[in-house]
Amino acid sequence: MIRRVSSLSLLLPALAAVPLRAQGADAILERTAGTYRELRSLTADFDQVVSNEMIGTFKSRGALAQAGPSRLSMRFTDPAGEAIVIDGTYIWIYTPSTAPGQVLRAPIDRASGYGVNLLAWLLDKPAERYRADLLREDQVAGTPVDVLRLTPTVAGLPFTSATLWLARSDALPRRIEVIEPSGNHRTLTLSNLRTNAALPAGTFTFTPPTGAKVINQ
Repeated sequence: MIRRVSSLSLLLPALAAVPLRAQGADAILERTAGTYRELRSLTADFDQVVSNEMIGTFKSRGALAQAGPSRLSMRFTDPAGEAIVIDGTYIWIYTPSTAPGQVLRAPIDRASGYGVNLLAWLLDKPAERYRADLLREDQVAGTPVDVLRLTPTVAGLPFTSATLWLARSDALPRRIEVIEPSGNHRTLTLSNLRTNAALPAGTFTFTPPTGAKVINQ
């Protein structure tokens, strides 16, 4: 009997740690979601890597700005001049390195209003769409972060899994990795984050270059 009690006493702390770990992930994610929803604006530099076994690996970088889930600007410095802009009504995609002479334009998905806004898909009301698991503690460019894995719990999301590196200081992401249904593995690393700054006029306006053909999706 003594041996049974001793074994049980060792097992109970291990069992108790499981829900506590889950609660920790939920609390971290909810803090991030609350911070994100209260932002008037967010700007950052970004480095992006998209890899696919069939097509290879593509790297890009530039500056990102966001004001709410339906306004986003990604202006690329490499490849120079390329842009992805959500102006509140349309998504504009200008990537002459892959689609020369073309601008793609599509209305924002009315069901979500997010379009190609990866941050909004992940951070706006995440508890309604994902199960969160806390993986580990880490650092991104010297910033302490908590690493969470998000597993979709509803259909129709633009990726099959996501991993977030969330800064303990301000709860905002410093790195995001997603796997898309196409097989693309996308990594977005953010630096020089600024919140609630006044944004220049035209930040979320896109004017097609002269001679480019606008293709409505």
